[in-house]
Amino acid sequence: MESNEQLVLKIQSNALKVGVIGLGYVGLPLARAFAEQGVAVLGFDVDAAKVARLERGESYIGHIPGEVIRRLRSKGFAATTDFRRLDEPDVVIVCVPTPLTDAREPDLSYVVDSARAIAERLRPGQLIVLESTTYPGTTREVLLPILAAGGLRPGIDFFLAFSPEREDPGNPDFTATSIPKVVGGLDPASLDAASALYGRIVVRVVRVSTLEVAEASKILENTYRAVNIALVNELKMLYDRMGIDVWEVIEAAKSKPFGFQAFYPGPGLGGHCIPIDPFYLTWVARKHGLTTRFIELAGEINTQMPAYVVARVADALNDVAKPLRGSKIVILGMAYKRDVDDPRESPGFALMDLLQKKGAVVEYNDPHIPVLPPMRHYPNLQHSSRELTPEYLQSRDCVLISTDHSAYDWETIARHAPLIVDTRNALKNLTAPAARIVRA
Repeated sequence: MESNEQLVLKIQSNALKVGVIGLGYVGLPLARAFAEQGVAVLGFDVDAAKVARLERGESYIGHIPGEVIRRLRSKGFAATTDFRRLDEPDVVIVCVPTPLTDAREPDLSYVVDSARAIAERLRPGQLIVLESTTYPGTTREVLLPILAAGGLRPGIDFFLAFSPEREDPGNPDFTATSIPKVVGGLDPASLDAASALYGRIVVRVVRVSTLEVAEASKILENTYRAVNIALVNELKMLYDRMGIDVWEVIEAAKSKPFGFQAFYPGPGLGGHCIPIDPFYLTWVARKHGLTTRFIELAGEINTQMPAYVVARVADALNDVAKPLRGSKIVILGMAYKRDVDDPRESPGFALMDLLQKKGAVVEYNDPHIPVLPPMRHYPNLQHSSRELTPEYLQSRDCVLISTDHSAYDWETIARHAPLIVDTRNALKNLTAPAARIVRA
């Protein structure tokens, strides 16, 4: 029997063991999906503190409660920092970060390190899948040479695929199992094995012809969102100057039942995908002698939004005869989107940094993030969330809404804050008399 046939049979049986490298907002929900189907899962992470918490049955991700981790542990889920155990799983799925360098070029160091760790323990019959978002060509040009360097033959001795993650943290309507999974393989045998693997846990597998098509599909998804968000961000700046409410404009446009999809402005882009992925595409385009001017312009617009918001804060304070320097400002929401505890690439950090550099006294509140973690680009912004008592709100010169968590009592905030700058249209449904509100 061929190796891939043996692997497919194992994938379809309860003898399968899956390894997941990277136990963050993508890897842990994926591990959960397999474990819930009775598959033994061994999670790998370089963060010993995360592994220790999982081994104690604790969670560090808000939308995955501790009782879920304890249930998974009872089903055979385990976590380790020992990458020498990578020969144990039949399948190894890589879910590590793919950030940008300071020069906005792809940083594949986590992917390369993972590939090298796998290569040291690679054995015949294993399937390796990359889920980390990256530019088309990464799996074939970066992972494959590392994995094949030991002499095992791709497509015969081991199998290689790419299947982009599509997690939407905190979204109760879509989970790892209910989102269709795009799968591209190095060869037909790899595609068959990876399709069988994900067929165990997802509602539908979408097979594509090559690794590159699968990689490009994820870049398209996030570039589409980035470009459309840039469009409404630019329109927001224009309509603000014209005295037109962009939020009302969007609601009116939404009434058209075809040809329009609503996107919303904000203080900047956040999360692990949308602010980053389009720059992966622009980088690889330059390698092919092309300039993606449209995408790069969208990136510039989205990147400048925190500065625009800070200017609006300064104008709002000036209108009440207060300078930005020395003013006491509290930012509401440091997570990158509503109702999650994920601060990655959150515009809240850029807002805090810009305001502090202009002399403001800046604090924050976020019910999901009690203490700000050290961030790669903002290592010195280490604050603790402040309690939003009426007295505290009254003591601030300005409340800046960056993330509109549903836990916030907007009526109370508006009643006690003297000045509010709202970047999320969070106060649209106020029924009580409110403070001075400025949209930004």
